[in-house]
Amino acid sequence: MVAASLACVLAESLPQLIAARFFQALGGASGMVISRAIVRDLYARDQISARLSLVIAVMMIAQMLSPLTGGLLETAFGWRAIFYLITAASLATVIAIAFLLPETRRVRAAGNGFRRDVASLFASRAFIGYLLCQVLASQIIFAFAGGGPYIVVTQMGRNSAEYGAWFATTGLAYLIGNVLCVRFAPRHSLERLIWFGLALQLAGSLLNLIWSVTGINQMPLWLFGTQMIVMIGNAFVMSNAVAGAISVRPDAAGTASGAMGFLQQGVGALVSQLGAWLGGHFATTLPLMSLVFVLSLGCAASMVFLVPRRGMVVTEELIGQAEEEESGML
Repeated sequence: MVAASLACVLAESLPQLIAARFFQALGGASGMVISRAIVRDLYARDQISARLSLVIAVMMIAQMLSPLTGGLLETAFGWRAIFYLITAASLATVIAIAFLLPETRRVRAAGNGFRRDVASLFASRAFIGYLLCQVLASQIIFAFAGGGPYIVVTQMGRNSAEYGAWFATTGLAYLIGNVLCVRFAPRHSLERLIWFGLALQLAGSLLNLIWSVTGINQMPLWLFGTQMIVMIGNAFVMSNAVAGAISVRPDAAGTASGAMGFLQQGVGALVSQLGAWLGGHFATTLPLMSLVFVLSLGCAASMVFLVPRRGMVVTEELIGQAEEEESGML
């Protein structure tokens, strides 16, 4: 990421900048994947959701401030100043990791590998259930982000600046959801927190669907006010589903985190385009809100039909840990 960020600074054409940005994202993605695995290495299952929620809350604050920071830098010093800052921040992160971050993972047992990790994970109903729950929940964000601009600007006749202000409310709601999750996680199991989030997510998406049928949410206040309920619930669902997925096989937490990130972003690229098409080709919010509601139902279905009861999930984790320890002794 440091090298690619420096290449962005030195780019002389748009294709060069796009290529450098590709490799910048390729390197930066490691932080999102490995940080989840590190959290799983450091904390017990019942503590993971609170820690992940805290990490996500910090990420949301950064995402809310970064467009403003980039805009101010570009206005004052030009667009290259943005990449000077990213290069410096990336280099500082490398130095901090080198001096402050010890290895958190136990020694890998001989014979373990990527293929074995993938096979053990996808043989687990619990992992597939948590994985689908998290990926489908993330698609709500992609769908709404893809179709929202068309609805607000084209259907409602508002300008892009007003859309940006309204869309920020969904990020604020997601941040609030993560902060609440940090507070509630020590006293409740992650399954209970997921179901609480699913209830909010389903209620909010159903309300917006009803508002679409009646035409009420053709005003931004109704559309985004109800979507804030969805996003608060979404924060509970995503952070706790991640915690559940990386806890099914603790020795394969990195592989589990990578699989989630790959599917989340890969499917998200398609869903965001679908959301844009639904928002841009219809004169009502009903198609987009129907998609959000279906995604919410999919999250609930994955928990109902795939994730076993809590006792069975914990037993499965203990079996995985025992197998890892046995392989290490052999």
